[in-house]
Amino acid sequence: MITFVLMIEKTDLAYERTVLIGIVTKDQDQEKLEEYLDELEFLTYTAGGEVVKRFSQRLDRPDPKTFIGSGKMNDVKEFVDENDIGGVIFDDELSPAQQKNIEKILKCKILDRTGLILDIFAQRAKTSYARTQVELAQYEYLLPRLAGMWTHLERQRGGIGMRGPGETEIETDRRIVRDKISLLKNKLKTIDKQMEVQRGNRGQLVRVALVGYTNVGKSTLMNVISKSEVFAENKLFATLDTTVRKVVIRNLPFLLSDTVGFIRKLPTQLVESFKSTLDEVREADLLLHVVDISHPNFEEHIDSVNQILTEIETLGKPTIMVFNKIDAYEPEKIEEDDLMTEKTSAHYTLKEWKKTWMNRMGDNVLFISALNKENMEDFRKKVYEAVREIHITRFPYNNFLYPEYDKYGEQKE
Repeated sequence: MITFVLMIEKTDLAYERTVLIGIVTKDQDQEKLEEYLDELEFLTYTAGGEVVKRFSQRLDRPDPKTFIGSGKMNDVKEFVDENDIGGVIFDDELSPAQQKNIEKILKCKILDRTGLILDIFAQRAKTSYARTQVELAQYEYLLPRLAGMWTHLERQRGGIGMRGPGETEIETDRRIVRDKISLLKNKLKTIDKQMEVQRGNRGQLVRVALVGYTNVGKSTLMNVISKSEVFAENKLFATLDTTVRKVVIRNLPFLLSDTVGFIRKLPTQLVESFKSTLDEVREADLLLHVVDISHPNFEEHIDSVNQILTEIETLGKPTIMVFNKIDAYEPEKIEEDDLMTEKTSAHYTLKEWKKTWMNRMGDNVLFISALNKENMEDFRKKVYEAVREIHITRFPYNNFLYPEYDKYGEQKE
């Protein structure tokens, strides 16, 4: 029988030697694959692993049995056997059958992107609420994969009331997992009701939520403007628990929440189990969509976040785009005597970026560095004006309490 109670216990991880595997398809060229593998390597590092080698293969579609072809699988096996590799991580989600087949061949730990993200969430979950959400996602991920964990024959049970064929071990464990999923869902419902009451007790203050891709600096920004100490680290998913702080700009109070970061190919189990945490986003009056503009794929990150916002039906909310980490932004350069290189968006300066599609967003765009506190006065002014507009629409008689930002004169730190 499997012991499940240890699923999300935190352990001190030594760096584990790992190998990454991805495929080039008609929908994903080599360049795109390298971007995904870069992110997968950062995920592996966050989880406590060291990437020793990457393997890639060009296929029309993943092999239904082993994800990659047999020849490439032999190359991987040879490398794993000769280099003391602890685990092999695939960039895409493996089916239960694929995972079972690959484990038989490589005889080492096999993970896909979903399993890796779940492992990171398990390490990062601090509160009972976050741990419950992660555990639920883990069990839902585990359920269809139980078959691969058993090689035993059917076990007969004897005794009074236990005659007959009984249950196989796999059937028993499936029932245990389903019962556990049901218990966790009921536990989350109870906590959700408590949190709903807490949100209701916050009164009529305007609610602002920080959203964005993971590791874009949301927690750092939260610390700057709320003068609080929210955990921030240069690793993926540093923040899992939603943090809510009361913030006052000038004399205008509002509630600011820092939410879990999003990522490409975010496991559906996590989107489902964290939907209650994302209620902070659903119930927000204003979204601050934080973007790491120094990341070469920040436009894709924006699309990924918008996709998840669409899934939780919050895409149409008033939104301010906050392009963070301008201190780290460096456009690629073309030498004066280089007549062959074609100029692309990778060569844009910040000034040139502002003239692109960003210009169509009007005044709802900000460029800041939360770390170095650059352009924070512009940030405060923009947020003040947006919150003020929502507030005086809700309470027209309070208009005189919160004059326009510029009428205060110079901001005092």
